Amino acid sequence: MTSAVAIKLFAVLLTAALGYGAGRSRLLTDGAAGSDAARVLSNAALYVFVPALLFRTTARIDYAHMPWRIIAAYFVPVLAIAFFVYVWHHVRERTAPAAAVPATRAMAVAFGNSVQLGIPMATALFGEEGLAIHIPLVSLHALILLSVLTALVELDLARAAHGRGTDFRSLRRALATTVRNTVLHPVLLPVLAGVAWRLLGLEIPAALDEVLVLLASAVVPLCLVLIGVSLAQYGVKGHLHGAALATIGKLFVLPAAVLVVAKFGFGLTGLSLAVLVMMAALPVGTNALLFAQRYGVLEAEATAAIVASTFAFVATAGLWLAVLSWA
Repeated sequence: MTSAVAIKLFAVLLTAALGYGAGRSRLLTDGAAGSDAARVLSNAALYVFVPALLFRTTARIDYAHMPWRIIAAYFVPVLAIAFFVYVWHHVRERTAPAAAVPATRAMAVAFGNSVQLGIPMATALFGEEGLAIHIPLVSLHALILLSVLTALVELDLARAAHGRGTDFRSLRRALATTVRNTVLHPVLLPVLAGVAWRLLGLEIPAALDEVLVLLASAVVPLCLVLIGVSLAQYGVKGHLHGAALATIGKLFVLPAAVLVVAKFGFGLTGLSLAVLVMMAALPVGTNALLFAQRYGVLEAEATAAIVASTFAFVATAGLWLAVLSWA
């Protein structure tokens, strides 16, 4: 691991540790034991800061010049693993899991820390040429994964609300609820708005862009503090098994799948293959926690998975670089 990546990793962990200290001391809640600081921070991220970042990002994507073959080589295996985790949790549970659980666990395995750690890692390891491959993947990361997994969780919630019957009326109500809640989702709606804005060929006014930049700049530190506060509030006792499985899936299974599919399915080699595998090998991203808190499930497990995978990344990053060197 290069010094630049190590310094960024240290900054990420230290910022989360500051949030943990604030959560333990209840500085964010004036000492009130019953106050839910994690929920307040999560709502601020979900409804104010993250939408600004997602809208600005998707409204500025140059779809005409995207490396679609490389993008497909990454997202085909990532979505396949996400679907596998989602279906697995539906099938293996003897009793039906809470509606949002399968998609939330799929999010933890599929969604990586592609910005805070991913960008400095790509720059340090592969230079500007590697960063030019990494950035298009980042620009579509939230658009693709959040769209798919939000639709899945909303479908599960709609089926739970309207019953699991196969009659046409129940199916129609469930689908209508799924579409409405997916489109109006506080994370997905700005993504769709940004895509529409770009496709219409519109420019973001300078004054509005300054506001979006200001709000977007707060996303990373806010989410890192949220991780620390959530860790202090929820703890990890009783959730280590799920966090360990998510960590193994994210740091080992996902990059292995990307390596096999990208190399043998799409014929990628060299720099392109290395960038894709290392992006897949990144630790669990903060969106996994936002997703969990949005639906009120697995908050402690998601927090533990983010922390555990980030610490483990210190060792696994070197492992995957060695695998790539051999391959």
